[in-house]
Amino acid sequence: MKAFLTCLLLTTASAFAAPVETPKPADLIVHNGRIYTVDPLRPRVSALAIRAGRIVFAGGDRAALAYRGTRTRLQNLGGKTVIPGMIDAHAHLLGLGMGLRQVELRDTRSFDEVIARVRKRAGELAPGSWIIGRGWDQNDWADTRFPSHHALSAAVPEHPVLLTRVDGHAGILNALAMQRAGIDADSKDPAGGRIERDAQGAATGVLIDVALEHAERAVPALGEDERRAAVLAAIGELNRWGLTGVHDAGVDRATIDTYLTLASAGRYSLRNYVMIAGDDATLAHYLPRGPQRGLHQQRLWISAIKLSADGALGSRGAALLEPYADDPGNSGLNLLPPGRIRQVAAKALVAGFQLNTHAIGDRANRSVLDELAQALQEHPVADHRFRIEHAQILHPDDIPRFAELGVIPSMQGSHQTSDMYWVGNRVGSTRELGSYAWRSLLDTGVVIPNGSDLPVEHSNPLISFKAAISRQDGNDWPAGGWHPEQRMSREEALRSITLWPAYAAFMEDEVGSLSPGKLADFVVLDQDIMRVASAQILATGVVETWLGGKRVHPASD
Repeated sequence: MKAFLTCLLLTTASAFAAPVETPKPADLIVHNGRIYTVDPLRPRVSALAIRAGRIVFAGGDRAALAYRGTRTRLQNLGGKTVIPGMIDAHAHLLGLGMGLRQVELRDTRSFDEVIARVRKRAGELAPGSWIIGRGWDQNDWADTRFPSHHALSAAVPEHPVLLTRVDGHAGILNALAMQRAGIDADSKDPAGGRIERDAQGAATGVLIDVALEHAERAVPALGEDERRAAVLAAIGELNRWGLTGVHDAGVDRATIDTYLTLASAGRYSLRNYVMIAGDDATLAHYLPRGPQRGLHQQRLWISAIKLSADGALGSRGAALLEPYADDPGNSGLNLLPPGRIRQVAAKALVAGFQLNTHAIGDRANRSVLDELAQALQEHPVADHRFRIEHAQILHPDDIPRFAELGVIPSMQGSHQTSDMYWVGNRVGSTRELGSYAWRSLLDTGVVIPNGSDLPVEHSNPLISFKAAISRQDGNDWPAGGWHPEQRMSREEALRSITLWPAYAAFMEDEVGSLSPGKLADFVVLDQDIMRVASAQILATGVVETWLGGKRVHPASD
């Protein structure tokens, strides 16, 4: 026994006497901060050490400074708050870039105001050139009916005008634009679309879903230089708001090629999880190539598909199990034939792609879940992470099915606070209880990646963060929150804009939390969003945005 103790003491002494290995120097150390890592092993630290674009240490200042070398850059955060780079789980990147160059119609309070903005743009353009705008919402006007083109056509007769509603699922054209698009009194409603008409049967200029898509073909296609400029403008805008990643919904080949060109040239300061458009030609091009992940220094992922099962609630195109409460003859639109989701889901499972399907109404959500279940029975895959995008109106019977099928509800907090004023009018008080049902879904064990559907909503991800914890708009209405029983905790809300989007894109080993080994994507804020009153959250400013250890906002020095 004495010999054993002597040996143990010698071994212990030898261990303490062994030299401590000096860590390899970091490129960057940020310290003296209040850093929320979203890592359950160490949820809050004060410092990060970064080397070659990845986090090598997260902990206290003293330990982090052990990574200091002769060329290490030190940044004292001065007590500011740091969170992981925010990720918008449902966005339209090119749409945002184009919107920055178009007539901005969000927050208009009447159709007259819309016309005034269009007339102003007309004065800046040569006659005959198209005027494109986006963002109007008749629900924000005193007269909440869809407008008619007549006043717009009279005010701007020499330019074809196409103005898309805020949700992207409806639009209004003036007379010249309808002429260019071939729309007249004899035009038939396309499958999955509707041409609004007056009492005499004449087209009012308002087009819903597929009818709008057909009209958009009359607009001249973007040139490549215009496309690149729009994408770069959108990326800059997102970095300004603290976004380091997006899930880009329904992207065509030409736009993906632009992304690849910019990323290969090092001009893409964003991580984009691309959902390819779900038409047969696009699927035939990408599926045989298999999933492409982390292209061009982890900037692009091409491994998901986007389909749309129905329209939007605001334009009464969302497919409902029962008719609209404020339009009893209308139950919404099915945008896909029966079996299409099952067919594409089966192809996705075989090819290793994720399928993400837009569904807003309760009928659309049920049909998507039904067809996904069929595909998964035919091609069982344990970790498919199929998603339903929006999942806004759910029948109570369908809420537990997400967890049962392993389907992720990808939802947008800002949609709830934009829509809550009129949702009850659309669906009635009973179905309203299944609207934006975050807590009901979370309690079944799913995660909810948050987003904005930009440019439908504003780019600031903290709008959705605040909505998630308060169920209130920017003016803190209503008192106590709209159906406050559906709120998230702050910790859940933070995960919903960081780690949960990463998980929903199979990227949780790379981004989403500030954990050693992950890419050094983080945001410096001038307020602690985890502690300030919810009424103060939208006053929070983004001081800096970092992507892979490089500052991208303000421009890196």
